[in-house]
Amino acid sequence: MNLDFSQIVPYIPFMLEGIWVTLQFVIIAIIFGFILGSVIALIKIGKTGWLRWMADFYTSIFRGTPLILQLLLIYYAIPQLTGYDISPFLSAILTFGLNSSAYVSEIIRAGIQAVDKGQREAAEALGIPYRPMMLKIILPQAMKNILPALMNEFITLTKESAIVSVISYLDLMRRAQVVSSQIYRNFEPLLFVGIIYYIMVMLLTLLGKYVEKRMRQSD
Repeated sequence: MNLDFSQIVPYIPFMLEGIWVTLQFVIIAIIFGFILGSVIALIKIGKTGWLRWMADFYTSIFRGTPLILQLLLIYYAIPQLTGYDISPFLSAILTFGLNSSAYVSEIIRAGIQAVDKGQREAAEALGIPYRPMMLKIILPQAMKNILPALMNEFITLTKESAIVSVISYLDLMRRAQVVSSQIYRNFEPLLFVGIIYYIMVMLLTLLGKYVEKRMRQSD
């Protein structure tokens, strides 16, 4: 077997720096996607028809096209159309945040609609305004139902973060490609970052199970 991991040893610190570089835009994109997805979900269950249509159209666009296409469009179209030279980091945040918000909005909408209608009817009968009713009564119950689906979405986002290497963003995958070009070997650097991705996803999975367990205990 022609394997020689000793050649990647000098490049390990360079590749490890890619963990934080990757997590930086993934964490910001997750927060951005969650906030925007929550707003879109509330619009979808609202009573304004044209807003619901726009929210559904927005979701269909981001669910109906490949993520890598969305990334390339944002990275290349914004400078061409506006003259603004967008950075790979900002392109990655925008793409992953907008894409994630489409999926998160569907998850949250389903979670809200799964809450017993009697809860909303009781709140309305007591004269509780819409906003505090959603924030203090409906959304906390919905969050417990949708937590596993949300964690799956965040894990998917972390794994798919590797595609930002196509716009030369120096994430884990891109750094593995750089090392491959330096040592003229592909397998060892890719296997190394593959293990890192696996550990990151497993840690995120364990975190999700821990939070889910704590929320069940609080019932």
